[in-house]
Amino acid sequence: MPRPLHRLAPPPLLLAAIVACSGPETAPPTALLPPAADTIVAPYEGEVAAAAWLGGDRWALVSPQDRTVGVADFGTHRITPLGGPRGRELEQPFHLFRAGDSIYIADWQRRRQTAWSLDGRLGGALPAVDAYRGALPRARDAGGRWYFEIWPAPGRDGRGNLDSAVVLRTDLRSATDTVARLAPLDLAEVISQGRRRMERRLLSGQDRWGILPDGSLWVARVAENRVDWRDTLGAIRAGPQLPDRVLPVTENDRDLFLSRFDAGLRPSVAQVPFAAIKPPFEGAIPDAAGMLWLVKSRAVGDTLRTYQVVDQGGMLRREVSHAGLGHIIALSATDALVAEPFEAGVRLLRFRLPPPPPVGLD
Repeated sequence: MPRPLHRLAPPPLLLAAIVACSGPETAPPTALLPPAADTIVAPYEGEVAAAAWLGGDRWALVSPQDRTVGVADFGTHRITPLGGPRGRELEQPFHLFRAGDSIYIADWQRRRQTAWSLDGRLGGALPAVDAYRGALPRARDAGGRWYFEIWPAPGRDGRGNLDSAVVLRTDLRSATDTVARLAPLDLAEVISQGRRRMERRLLSGQDRWGILPDGSLWVARVAENRVDWRDTLGAIRAGPQLPDRVLPVTENDRDLFLSRFDAGLRPSVAQVPFAAIKPPFEGAIPDAAGMLWLVKSRAVGDTLRTYQVVDQGGMLRREVSHAGLGHIIALSATDALVAEPFEAGVRLLRFRLPPPPPVGLD
C-alpha cells in the first residue's frame, strides 16, 4: 500500500497503513557498525548539510548556517577551512558534491558554483543559470553533463508548489532534457492575516535523487517508499515497495522541531500543520559500489539509526545500523562518516563499513 502524498489519515486509516506496510516475509541481512574508530569535533552551530570523501582520511563538509566548507582530516584530527584560513572565495556555501577529481560547491551569496581540486585548490566557476531562475547544478556525470533540480514557481499563494519538480540534464550549450520528475511537496492551506497560502507540512518528506558517474539516475520515492533507477539508455526500472515501520508524528517530535527556532518565531511556525506520519526515509546516500543507503526515520529518543541498502534494481539487500544520535552524511569504499550534533558543535564519527552482503539474495 503506497504512502499517501497528503498524510491526514485518522487513527483507523493510520492503523491500516501500519498493518499493510509491516514488511516482507523474509527479513534482509542485517549488520551493526562497530563503535566509531575516530572522532573529530567540529565547532559548528548549524548542521552539516552535505559531505564528500576526498580520499584517504580527508572529507569535505558544508555547514550553511556557519557559512563554511571545512576539510576534516582524521589523520591529524583537525578541521581546516577549504582554501585556507584566509580564503575569500566562499561567502554562503550551502551544498557540495564530488564528481571525478573535483569538489563542486554551490554559493548562494555569490550566485555561482566553484570547482576545487581534492587537495583544496580553486579551479573554475560556473555562474547561476538565469534560464533556470538562478539555479545551480546539484550533480555532474563523468561525461561532463550537469544536473539541475528545478521546482515550479510557487506564486504569491504557494499553489505553484502543487506541481512536480523536474531534474534537468544539460551540457549548458544545446542539449537539455528532463530525466526525472519529482513528486509535489506535501502541502497544507494556512490562513495568516486573512490570506490563504499553501505551505509545506512540517516534518513531511520529499523525493531524493542522485547521479552515478556513468549517468545512471536514482530517485527515492517518498510516497511510494521505493527506489526507481534510470539507466544510461533511458530505461526506467521501478523498484518494489520497501518494508517500512510507520511512525506517527508525536507531540515530542513537534516540540523538538519548534525548539530549533527562536522564541519569537515559534508561534508563526506552529501555525503550519505537521505531517501525520514521518516519511519512510530522511535522506539517501550512494556508496562506492553504486548501492543506495536510505536514512530511515526514527522515533524521538531512539539511539539506533538504521539504513536500508538498495541495489540498482530497487531491491533491498541489507539493513545496516549504528548507535548514536547522528546519521551518515557520506560514504567511501571502506568507511561511513556520521555527523552527530551535541551542545558544543558537531561530532564527526568515522565508522568502518561491514563486508558487502552475499550476492544472489532476492
